[in-house]
Amino acid sequence: MAFGRRTFIKLAGAAVFAQPLLAQSLLAQAQQPRTRHRIALLHAGVAADRLTETGSSLWVRRFHEELRALGLNEGGNLLIERFSPEGQPSRFAAVAADVASRKPDVIISNSIPLLQKLREAAPTTPIVGLLADPIAAGLVSNLARPGGNLTGVSIDAGPGIARKRLQILKETVPGAVRIVYVLNTRAEEQRVGLSVGSKFLSDIDETTLRRAFIEMHDEKVDAVLVSENGSFQGRRALIVELAAQHRIPTIYPYREYADAGGLLSYGPELGDLAKRMAIDVHQILNGTKPGDIPIFLPTKYEFVINLRTAKALDLAIPQAVLAQADEVIE
Repeated sequence: MAFGRRTFIKLAGAAVFAQPLLAQSLLAQAQQPRTRHRIALLHAGVAADRLTETGSSLWVRRFHEELRALGLNEGGNLLIERFSPEGQPSRFAAVAADVASRKPDVIISNSIPLLQKLREAAPTTPIVGLLADPIAAGLVSNLARPGGNLTGVSIDAGPGIARKRLQILKETVPGAVRIVYVLNTRAEEQRVGLSVGSKFLSDIDETTLRRAFIEMHDEKVDAVLVSENGSFQGRRALIVELAAQHRIPTIYPYREYADAGGLLSYGPELGDLAKRMAIDVHQILNGTKPGDIPIFLPTKYEFVINLRTAKALDLAIPQAVLAQADEVIE
């Protein structure tokens, strides 16, 4: 019996001693971080340090907000690395290679030329893109089932939206004869096929833009369309400033330009598309193949007129055009 009591006391003591060890083990397990996803966020034109929830790009801000709503929190279960060639197509390949070397779980980007370089550098990494026309660019063959490693949202599945902008511009400036389309890729020029002049800019930097607007002023250009290519977005404040300085009526692809003082903007509502991109990322991180996620087409478009800019240009906006606007900035 004595031996049994001693054995019991030892076992009881061991159990008491084990309790704090067990508690420590459970605490250590609880403190272990959950799976942390890594995504790479690129913008063709906006600087990397501005690709945040408080940065300058509307779709990037909305994208971050929707990620949080879906339970993906930067600094918690999400690590975001940011990159940008800052409007320099000559840097696209190098930036794409850098991104691929980091081996992120998902890549998010805009601009067809940049996405093409990303596909080459990271052919198996899931990519979610803010796209123009992915079929025309050869990135996918089917919007409903894109296949491969890419999905996303299309801002321009076909040339119709550029033609709509041209129509609005002609209605706003009825006397315009010499109209120029400012763009960044020859492929875009060929795809859209507008019956207007074109100003091709290989790099979107301050020197190039200032020279382009001086040339258009000297050539007596009556009106301008600015491409939706993402490389222009990082310089939108300068573009709007130059259009005003040279008194050239201009239509832009997104309301961010009109908010910055641009005369006219017509295009998809980027906040809505950004939410869709965040949903795509969430699905991919939960195991869905990007090629099985349909490319989303915009359902909301915004036509914005900046009346203050019109007055500064001494331009009377026809009532028929004003009646079409979703918003008039006064």
